[in-house]
Amino acid sequence: MVDNLKNLSTALVVPLPSIIFYLYVLDNYQTSHYITSILNSPLLLPNILFFLNVNLLFWLIALVQSSHWMIDLYWTVIPVFLLHYYATHPLAQFDSLRSWAVIVLTWVWSLRLTHSYLRREKWQLGAREDWRFSDMRRQYGHSWWWISFFSVYVTQQVFLIGICLPLYVVHSVNRPFNIWDVLAIFVCLLGVAIAYIADTQLYNFVTANNKLKELGKPTVPNLDKGLWRYSRHPNYFGEQLWWWGLGIFAWNLGQSWTFIGALVNSMCLAYVTVLVEKRMLKQEFRAEAYRQYQKTTSVWIPWFKSYPQEKKNA
Repeated sequence: MVDNLKNLSTALVVPLPSIIFYLYVLDNYQTSHYITSILNSPLLLPNILFFLNVNLLFWLIALVQSSHWMIDLYWTVIPVFLLHYYATHPLAQFDSLRSWAVIVLTWVWSLRLTHSYLRREKWQLGAREDWRFSDMRRQYGHSWWWISFFSVYVTQQVFLIGICLPLYVVHSVNRPFNIWDVLAIFVCLLGVAIAYIADTQLYNFVTANNKLKELGKPTVPNLDKGLWRYSRHPNYFGEQLWWWGLGIFAWNLGQSWTFIGALVNSMCLAYVTVLVEKRMLKQEFRAEAYRQYQKTTSVWIPWFKSYPQEKKNA
């Protein structure tokens, strides 16, 4: 309980330097030539603040705590900060209806993902770090303290700033709301809904298995019900839909190059998918069931079961 409260306090305090500085910048925008020059390039300030407040400060805290847990929590929050930075920037120009749609959608996405993260962690902040970071910690040993700065934080800056570029485009181009915006809203909402349902089904599966384990009963080796019957990673599919849907907003405003963020996200999730499936196959009690699951079930896009030919002929 004490550690949880301490980590909660840390998580609440840690973004304050960026928030306070940005409010100061807004108050002095027209009176300081130095501040004006910074804000004249809207993408410059968030990169500076990200480097100092996330890369450097989060990294130093992680060295003290020997855990990089906080970047996972803030992965769901930083896009909201970026959104409101772009929306309140002195040079911002946008269609109000599109802006409000993106603001509401981003908050819904963030609350969904934050809730999923906290529920998975049993509402304990900092109890553990991402298993991929733990694996790298063991892999790099004594060198991990400095390698982590680049592999955990600097890469996150490039990734998060890049994937959130549609939020910048929405608040830098003022064109009337149209049917493509409606499509973007639909894709974003569909992605959030699929990810929420998939994560909830996974959470219920893990919870039920833990109860069986406590009772000394055999656990179910693999989840293949609900959305997981049609996709091995429906939560990843939903998350991708969200970012591609966000990209449609920018494409509609003539900035299709920002789709590169969604593309990079899909490539990263492809790599994560490989890691997750290798991890599943290393668990002896579910390895065989998961191999069969791989043979019959689509990786990402939900689809009907595809049984091997020999089974069809049986």
